[in-house]
Amino acid sequence: MKDYGVLVGVGDCLDELSSLCLTCGIEEVGRITQNIKEIDVTYYIGRGKVDEVKELVNRAKANVVVFDVELSGSKVRNLESILSVPVLDRSKIILDIFAGRAQSMEGKLQVELAQLKYNMPRLVRSRGNMAQMKNAVGMRGPGEKKLELDKRKIRDEIAELERKIKKLKETRTQNKKLAAKGGKSRVCLVGYTNSGKSTLLNTMAKAGVLAEDKLFATLDPKTANVYVDGVQFLLTDTVGFIDKLPHEFIHAFESTLDETRNADLLLHVIDFSNEKYKEQMQIVHDVLDKIGAGNIPRILVFNKIDMMRIIDKEFDGVYISAKTRKNLEELWTLLKETL
Repeated sequence: MKDYGVLVGVGDCLDELSSLCLTCGIEEVGRITQNIKEIDVTYYIGRGKVDEVKELVNRAKANVVVFDVELSGSKVRNLESILSVPVLDRSKIILDIFAGRAQSMEGKLQVELAQLKYNMPRLVRSRGNMAQMKNAVGMRGPGEKKLELDKRKIRDEIAELERKIKKLKETRTQNKKLAAKGGKSRVCLVGYTNSGKSTLLNTMAKAGVLAEDKLFATLDPKTANVYVDGVQFLLTDTVGFIDKLPHEFIHAFESTLDETRNADLLLHVIDFSNEKYKEQMQIVHDVLDKIGAGNIPRILVFNKIDMMRIIDKEFDGVYISAKTRKNLEELWTLLKETL
């Protein structure tokens, strides 16, 4: 079953939000954007634009509205009182995808922690409108089940989750120290979500990692041993970065951050077929700086050239197709020279 959503943005293209929604079962049936100089304190967008959204919801028979910004709990309630359908924001959609993708114990705990921290200031919420949604988007995962608890209880839950994650992190750190004694270099795949990192890991290491044309197909880090003409190294795939990801979301995924910060070399995988690849490159650079990995040596890997007719090599790096293995030998050569 699908939900049908009207997407609302503030001066931005909504294609990425549409892909995010589709990933968690919401099909776009209309979109509305508005350029605003000041955020409306009641609805975020102007009241007149809210009426336009309501008209489109009724005309398109939508059962949910999704905003491409993060909304406060009060704005969500105000919007729902006018629109009479559930209102979700970009962060809620991303959290829902996270909740459905975490596989490891640490990944599940990290998702729950992010959910609780996100929902903490949004506890007062009408549940009536949410019952209209078929896929229960925004209500998945263990963190959502605790929304009825009081704030003190949730603070206790957050502290307990942080304790468990810290313990898992200590175990992971110890395991890395043991692995480091083997003298293997650590190479980490980083990039914007859906850039093809998992496909490249599969191609290079035959790792059998889930590789889908979906946003956040990989959530938990995956590591494989790779051998290249006598050179051995550990290759790790990590969760993709994305624009407008709240700060607390980034720090909820310490396993990915640690893998990235502790790498000897980063392979920055870029979806070269995406018309916004330059903006995505900059977002990844900014996040790497923010998490303390900005000074780690990196190779730019421009992926998905099989989807392009003209290849303009504006940047230094390797231009490949992880799917068809085109030019992969150039990446092997550069890796051997660098390691």
